[in-house]
Amino acid sequence: MAASLTLLLVRHGQSEWNAAGLMQGQTPHVPLTELGHQQAARAAAELAVLARDGSGPGVLLSSDLLRAVQTAEHCAAATGLAVATTPALREQGYGVLEGRPSRELWDVVDWTDPHWCAEGGESLAQLHGRVAGLFGQLLADPPAPVLALVTHGDTIRAAQAVAAGLGPDQLPAVTPHNGSVTRLELVRNDPGVEP
Repeated sequence: MAASLTLLLVRHGQSEWNAAGLMQGQTPHVPLTELGHQQAARAAAELAVLARDGSGPGVLLSSDLLRAVQTAEHCAAATGLAVATTPALREQGYGVLEGRPSRELWDVVDWTDPHWCAEGGESLAQLHGRVAGLFGQLLADPPAPVLALVTHGDTIRAAQAVAAGLGPDQLPAVTPHNGSVTRLELVRNDPGVEP
């Protein structure tokens, strides 16, 4: 027997550090810019349209980092859903590199190795495992048939790989834009049960 779940992955709106070109990672306190609030409002409006036609989310879950929570608040206002937060939806941690200009890190970060991580940070393999663990929990006990998850660019790329059955070395190259909504279908096949 197969269990399925629809995920609407909302990338947070532009943050002050996005605008400044700084590596954010899991830095908790970075707020949205005015443009970021506009992007968040547009994503929220997209969720509200889905809700009106009956295919909207029944649960709103967000990363606990400020830029995601501020985006989720727009989504909550548009859909009437309460926001629950979880660290499982945080961005990949970049440890000691957080707060540095991103352009300075191209020669520091090994973007080709899914097991590389900065001191005090998290590898893509660890991020992939964190997302896979969350998805396993959601499939085991779905809180609603459709969930809105407010999260971050690399986390969405990891989610896309997990949903497609791909490993951490096969994350999509393209990061969704700030304020975008990405739809994913998760399916779990129960072992030992004939289709």
